[in-house]
Amino acid sequence: MKVHPKQLEVGCMIIQDVMGKTNQPIIPKNTVVKPIHIEVLQKFLVEEVEISHKRADGDSFLPNHEIEEEQINEERAASTINSYFSDHYLDAVQHYKAMFKHWQAGSLVDITKVREVIVPLIEEALINKSEVFMLHHFSSKSDYFYHHSVAVALLSSIVADKLGYSHGEVIQIGLTGFLSDCGMAKIENHILTKKGALTNDEFEEVKKHPTYSYRLLEHIPVLKKGVLLGVLQHHERMDGSGYPIGLHDAKLHPFGKIVAATDMYHAMTSERLYRSKQSPFKVLEELMSDQFGKFDHTIVQAFINSMVTFTTGTLVRLSNNDIGEIIFMEGSLPTRPMIKLQSDNAIIHLKEHPTLYIEEMVTL
Repeated sequence: MKVHPKQLEVGCMIIQDVMGKTNQPIIPKNTVVKPIHIEVLQKFLVEEVEISHKRADGDSFLPNHEIEEEQINEERAASTINSYFSDHYLDAVQHYKAMFKHWQAGSLVDITKVREVIVPLIEEALINKSEVFMLHHFSSKSDYFYHHSVAVALLSSIVADKLGYSHGEVIQIGLTGFLSDCGMAKIENHILTKKGALTNDEFEEVKKHPTYSYRLLEHIPVLKKGVLLGVLQHHERMDGSGYPIGLHDAKLHPFGKIVAATDMYHAMTSERLYRSKQSPFKVLEELMSDQFGKFDHTIVQAFINSMVTFTTGTLVRLSNNDIGEIIFMEGSLPTRPMIKLQSDNAIIHLKEHPTLYIEEMVTL
């Protein structure tokens, strides 16, 4: 039988794959429902699921008909904003994919078209900031590259806004993120679609893409110098270890520094052809520690402050799928709070569990 997620109970059995907007199911068939599954179904705006008449423990299941149809309809209406944003995002990804194919065929970058696609979405992202930090869930291995450019544009805009840039500069920084990889169109397609690790020669070719991006854009008069420099420098690092030139901090433009951090974040939190995704909060910690000296500390801190909006009482899902409630925060360790687990009320301090990470916040 089919029921609304609000009618589910822990112990129900889902008997048909629950599909989203990717090729993989959000929840596979034969899953026994836990609280996290109900939360996921609501977050992805699923309206009905197919379940067994029998619970996993063998008892019969009767859906809760006390939930008024009006209440369900109100929730659907309330979720329209989030649905609209995600649909707009996915539409922008498809537009970027089409533009990229044209660039591969030798077409010039149509900056008017670019602005029509990304600027309205940036405006929405500045209102729906929490949604932007969930975009890595939409990225698939096959289409990662197209998702990446759109997501980096939005993430860069949010960080720029947090840093206090003017609205016009926020848009320019978003454009920098969106266009930073356009030069990938000049890379051999077999390299872009390779499933295994790149050879040294192939990686050296990929490292040319910031220069190719710059060349594609340098003759567009409406693009500001900061955008061009940001595109060229988004893989440079403050310690001089980046590419294509190996510049140090003093010669790096702020636009490029912002895109450098968001580019790395989205890449590491997304499924790619040759690498599995990582926990967003683990990546933030790497930006703070392992990558110290490579990224601008002020930018990384703004990134963290934009994303980590934890307070006492916030529910989070951990990397081992446990759900817990934050009961104490240390200002110096925003991604390593003290958590009370729902399963057994045990209290753990994440700073004492280095292999355990917050996966994401839970909204019930």
